[in-house]
Amino acid sequence: MGHGGDVIAELTTDHQEVEELFAKIQGLPSGDPRRKNYADQATMELVRHSVAEESYLYPAVREHVPQGDELADQELRDHAAAERTMKELEGCAADDPRFDELMMRLMNEIRSHVADEENNLFPRLRQACPADMLNELGDKVRQAKKTAPTRPHPSAPDTPPANKLLAPGMGLVDRLRDAMTGRGKD
Repeated sequence: MGHGGDVIAELTTDHQEVEELFAKIQGLPSGDPRRKNYADQATMELVRHSVAEESYLYPAVREHVPQGDELADQELRDHAAAERTMKELEGCAADDPRFDELMMRLMNEIRSHVADEENNLFPRLRQACPADMLNELGDKVRQAKKTAPTRPHPSAPDTPPANKLLAPGMGLVDRLRDAMTGRGKD
């Protein structure tokens, strides 16, 4: 979290980090409790990443990219589906029979979403926006991730201004819960 560079570099690095967590999960046998820890870490990163995109990236896409409304709406639908899966996964231990199915669903949802962003949305955004705007968006995304929630909240608003107002408070509560439970720690 907080890598530097323009918004595309920042978010692409996030994608790579989540993929590394997915690889760790896949490298462990079914039922291994470390899989749950890595799933929690992936969820924490994905939720922060999604909140930052919803707060700053997608509004910029709507404003600057041709057919940006359709692109942003599709990305929000992808986020909503993944967030529902993460919420279901949150209640599963690594040895729960549903854990593997939900983890595979989440990995497929995220990999499809990442491929779409990196192959479609990001090139169109880079073409539509000057470098200084992309750098400014990168700074905003990094700031948003610092206070964003770390747990899925499927019923929370996903568009400004409501998401920008509520996310820091939900994030504070989530980080306190994480600290108290040790969630997401190695």
